[in-house]
Amino acid sequence: MELTKAIVERRSVRRFTDYYVSDDEIKELVEAARWAPSWGNTQVWEFVVVRASDLIRKITGTYGKVNPAIQCSLSASALIIGCAKTGVSGIKGGKESTKFSNWFMFDLGMAVQNLSLRAHELGLGTVIVGLMDHDACKDMIELPEGYEAVVSIPVGRPAAGGSRAAIRKNLENFVHRDRFKQPFFS
Repeated sequence: MELTKAIVERRSVRRFTDYYVSDDEIKELVEAARWAPSWGNTQVWEFVVVRASDLIRKITGTYGKVNPAIQCSLSASALIIGCAKTGVSGIKGGKESTKFSNWFMFDLGMAVQNLSLRAHELGLGTVIVGLMDHDACKDMIELPEGYEAVVSIPVGRPAAGGSRAAIRKNLENFVHRDRFKQPFFS
């Protein structure tokens, strides 16, 4: 699949068929994540692939009560928990190097985007779930100190009607020339 097509067509999928995502397919997804760039090549991401249905139910139970990803997570054959090592990305000489202390979020975000685009290319669907009790999830997957459970990513084969078209801003609404609110496009 051509990259631009994948970027434009990839959607958050919240309804899956009963298709079982294979371990080989999961390997393809995390392999794509592995090639994401990161601060100083720190590669702070870690992924926990949850297959046990009882653990999937428990993790889904940490989602916010109004989270629209509850049903698809419960029907997924795998949840991929995107985790990150803290205190490394954005740090030089033991000190934070930038204004933003959570640089690991950017690094993990790029890895998750790679994973999601590869899933789409393979005919699989994903949704990135952040509305959850991160600490409870961290405990459930036995993540050690110095790591955070950031997102849950249910993976499956999209069911009909499982996603909807995304409305996007026009470029003129968010691209500026030299200074904020100076139009880049005339």
